[in-house]
Amino acid sequence: MPFQSLNIIEPILKSIKQEGYEIPTPIQKEAIPIVLRGTDLLGCAQTGTGKTAAFAIPILQLLHATKTYDRKRKIRSLIITPTRELAIQINESFKAYGRFTGLTSTVIYGGVNQNPQTATLQKGVDILVATPGRLLDLMNQGFISLHDIEIFVLDEADCMLDMGFIHDIKRIIAALPHKRQSLFFSATMPAEIIKLANTILHQPSRVEITPSATPVDIIKQYVYFVDNGNKTALLIDVLRDKDIKTALVFTRTKHGADKVVKILEKNKISAEAIHGNKSQNARQRALANFKEQTTRVLVATDIAARGIDIDEMEFVINFEISNIAETYVHRIGRTGRAGAKGTAYSFCDAEEKAYLRDIEKLIGKKIPVIDDHPFPLIDHNPVKKAKQQRNNSPRQHRNTNESSSDVNSNKKKWFVKTTAGAR
Repeated sequence: MPFQSLNIIEPILKSIKQEGYEIPTPIQKEAIPIVLRGTDLLGCAQTGTGKTAAFAIPILQLLHATKTYDRKRKIRSLIITPTRELAIQINESFKAYGRFTGLTSTVIYGGVNQNPQTATLQKGVDILVATPGRLLDLMNQGFISLHDIEIFVLDEADCMLDMGFIHDIKRIIAALPHKRQSLFFSATMPAEIIKLANTILHQPSRVEITPSATPVDIIKQYVYFVDNGNKTALLIDVLRDKDIKTALVFTRTKHGADKVVKILEKNKISAEAIHGNKSQNARQRALANFKEQTTRVLVATDIAARGIDIDEMEFVINFEISNIAETYVHRIGRTGRAGAKGTAYSFCDAEEKAYLRDIEKLIGKKIPVIDDHPFPLIDHNPVKKAKQQRNNSPRQHRNTNESSSDVNSNKKKWFVKTTAGAR
C-alpha cells in the first residue's frame, strides 16, 4: 500500500518521496487515517517503527488544511518528548515532511541558552517540539501560551515516567485547552501509563504494533566474560576489528563514560562521550560526528542514548551490563533499526553475572559466549580486585555453542525506503 492510498496531500507526498520513502509502516497505515479523522489516539509502539512520521504527517496535513495567515503565528500543535536528542530529531522530521506546506516548527530544550529559542518563539511558529522542563520554564516567563493548541502529542510516555516527569506533564496538561485532539505514545502500557492516558485522551482509538521481529530476535548477541580491570583492554582488542566502523558503547555512569573515552583516545581510537554533564552543544556535536563517522566510538549513558536513531549502525557494546534487564533491550535496540543487521557485545565481570541471568530470563534465550579472547575471566570472586592478566593464546573471537549458564555452572523505516526503514 503506497502513501497515496492514505489520502495524504500532494505537498507532503512530495516531501515523503524526496526523503526516499514509498510504503508506510504498520503503525503509519493504522495511525495516519485515525489522526486525520480528528480522533484521539493511544499508540503502543517501540522506537524504530516509524512512529514519529505516524503523527507528524497527519498533524502537518490537518494544520495545512486550516492554515492561518496572521502576522504572528500561534502555536497550534505541541509535541512533548523526554530527551533533547529525541526532541531535535522529531523537529527535523516535521521540517522534512512539511517543507512544502508553509508551516513552521521549532524545538526547545534545556542545557543551552534560551535566547535563540525565545527569539524564534516571538516570531511565531505553528508546531512546537519541547522537553518538559524548558517548556514550563518558558511558560512561566511568559514566552509561551498553550491556549491555541489544537493537537497535543505526548511521546515516549513510559520514559517520561521513568525520568520523573509525571508532575511536569500534569502541569502542562492543565494548561492545555479542553477542546483539542490528543495523541499518546508509549512503548509499554503498564497500569501507571494507562492511568495517565485516561486523563489525557477522550474516547481514543488504540493502535498496538507488535514488531514482526524484536531487537532480541534480529540482533546477534554475544557475551565476553572478563575481569572488570581488563574491560578497557578487551574493548581496545575488539575494536581492532576493522569491520566495526562505528560502535555505540554503554557505561553505567557519566564518569565511566569519560574514562573510557580518555583511554580510547590514548590508544588512537576516536571517541566522544554523550551524557547529562555535557553541554547540549557538545552532545549534538558528538552525535553529528558519530553519524558522519568522523568519530568512531560514541560512549553513552542510558538516559543520554534515548533518541539516538542512526541508520545502519551495526554495533552496540555493553561495556558495563545494566542492573535493569529491560535497559539491555533498549540498548541493543539502538542497532538493527527497521530490520537492518546489528550485533551486540556485552562485557560481563563476576559481579554482573546475576544481571546477565536476569537479562536471559527476560529475553527467553541464552546469549552465546565468546571465550577465545585475550582477557578471560580469572577472578571469580567479586570481592577481590581482578588482576591485569593477558592470555597469550591467539585471538580468534570464536563463538562457541557454550551458553552463559554453562560458564556460570563451570565456575562461573519502518518506512520502507526501497528495502530499508527510517524513523
